[in-house]
Amino acid sequence: MSYVAWLPSDDGSEGASEEDAAFHGHLRRALDDRVELLVAASLPPGARVDALVRGVPSDEQLAACPALRHVFIPYAGLPGATRLRLQGREDLSVHNLHHNAASTAELALALLLAAAKLIVPHDQELRGGDWRRRWAEPETRTLAGGHAVVLGYGAIGQRVAHSCRSLGMRVTAVRRHAAEGDRHGPVELAPPAALSRILPDADAVIVCLPLTQATTNILDAVAVRSLKPSAYVVNVGRGPLIEEQALYEALAEGRLAGAGLDVWYEYPKAEAERAATLPSAFPFHELENVVLSPHRAGLTHQNEPARARALARLLLAAADGAEIPNRVDLDAGY
Repeated sequence: MSYVAWLPSDDGSEGASEEDAAFHGHLRRALDDRVELLVAASLPPGARVDALVRGVPSDEQLAACPALRHVFIPYAGLPGATRLRLQGREDLSVHNLHHNAASTAELALALLLAAAKLIVPHDQELRGGDWRRRWAEPETRTLAGGHAVVLGYGAIGQRVAHSCRSLGMRVTAVRRHAAEGDRHGPVELAPPAALSRILPDADAVIVCLPLTQATTNILDAVAVRSLKPSAYVVNVGRGPLIEEQALYEALAEGRLAGAGLDVWYEYPKAEAERAATLPSAFPFHELENVVLSPHRAGLTHQNEPARARALARLLLAAADGAEIPNRVDLDAGY
């Protein structure tokens, strides 16, 4: 079988970057002779390619591979352009990676604890020698005994739920195909339609969903208003899963205790903007009860070797004719 990693990268850069080259090195070491890996900028029409490794394949790239059977997205998620381009292609199976589930879940827990314990403002004040909060009325909260609601119960959400259970929290996970009364071990499962019942009792809401038409603004202004003032919100999915203005106003007005946010509404559009782009049209950065993170939950020192090993497992499964994990539902968007 031949597998093709197309260059330039999906980010539009010209040619192979140093990161591309390092990743291909990790990938080659994780493969064996069952897979022929071809890295190329282009192929002649009619090339024998069984599987394409590409996050956003172009129409031209797809047309050049008449024998194509699989598309492997070499990272987590499903780009919207890829979903639209491949919908209706029943001859193709599309797969992505879950290699960053552990690191994303770890940051979700870190954001929850940092928000609940006011770690950032306490750290900043003590760096200046200010101990006054040590003797002030306690502002932090204990999570043990509380109710955590996890939105999305995939690879990340299941790890987050387990971590919250380890903190002594009761956990309800909202899952697309769940029915009322379903359970996964000690975790209660519920469908999205049950949110209006569940949210008012939540002490923490951790959002781990992909962004689709069905999940956009799943926490809209009504949902945000239903949360109690002592609740915390953590988002490691995508910014627009939560209505931006509603979230900001609830935090600014004290109608929520705090938030930990790794995903945002505004991103730098060019490298020159990376040092001076605020993450929202609203001044979240001015709020003491918000912990800000620059969308790095899935990025750790071990990320690229882990990503290569995860992709290699998919490629080897395809080469063996075995069931390939992580198939994406193009209709659902993840």
